[in-house]
Amino acid sequence: MRSVCGLIVVVATATFYLYILSYYLPPGPVHLRREDEGEKTDCNSEDDVVVEEYSLKFPSDLEELRELAEMLQFYKSEHKGYVMLLFCSAYLYKQSFAIPGSSFLNMLAGALFGPWQGLFMACLLTTVGSINCYFLSRTFGKHYIVRLFPDKVAVLQKKVEENRSSLLFFLLFLRFFPMTPNWFLNVTSPILNIPISIFSLSVLIGLVPYNLICVHTGAILSEISSMDDIFSWGTLLQLLVIACAALLPGALIQRYSRAHLKLDGLRPNGHTLDKKTR
Repeated sequence: MRSVCGLIVVVATATFYLYILSYYLPPGPVHLRREDEGEKTDCNSEDDVVVEEYSLKFPSDLEELRELAEMLQFYKSEHKGYVMLLFCSAYLYKQSFAIPGSSFLNMLAGALFGPWQGLFMACLLTTVGSINCYFLSRTFGKHYIVRLFPDKVAVLQKKVEENRSSLLFFLLFLRFFPMTPNWFLNVTSPILNIPISIFSLSVLIGLVPYNLICVHTGAILSEISSMDDIFSWGTLLQLLVIACAALLPGALIQRYSRAHLKLDGLRPNGHTLDKKTR
């Protein structure tokens, strides 16, 4: 019971901090819009003009995407320090408490900070947040995780022991391929007696391809100004290069795993395959 109360206190404190930080977010850029926008009118009165502030939301069409790109560029130039603090805090919050949504935050990193700085930040924050999750699980949740997922934990425990001599490559294989969710690896690693050094290195290296794709995609999408830019040869070539760069490490790890790792019976959802289902 003490562990549950401790975890609640940690989550509540982090949530309150993030709320206060986002509450004092500086105002964004504004744009002018007529009250009867979208309708044909001959009225040129200034009374019909409404000042609107852009809101931060996931774009659903090209116009909203351009507005989001404009707002991100505004924040980047006017409030870069504050936005960086808010972004890092939100990313660490999500990663520390195993909350989904890393793809959107990675794309946001690319749009805000550019492809290479965004990639560096995404990889660093992913690693630090995963380490936080590791220690939170070890401190507060080991017994509850075993009770909630006994079969999955047993499967991973067996495979970790079988591949103890090549543990880093085994963890990299699990990061590159969807054998088990990343959040589940983060919360179960303390239970599996995986050293924090090997765990950290597997996160830092293993999630580079995923972060690379998301960050560079966000950087590209934030710079387009028309639908033609999306399907231009330059954009398509960039996406092709990114895809190849992201697939190469996974191919090397897969080749190594066939020769050195014991993966028999492991399937994408983390359970074992019995003879009847093979």
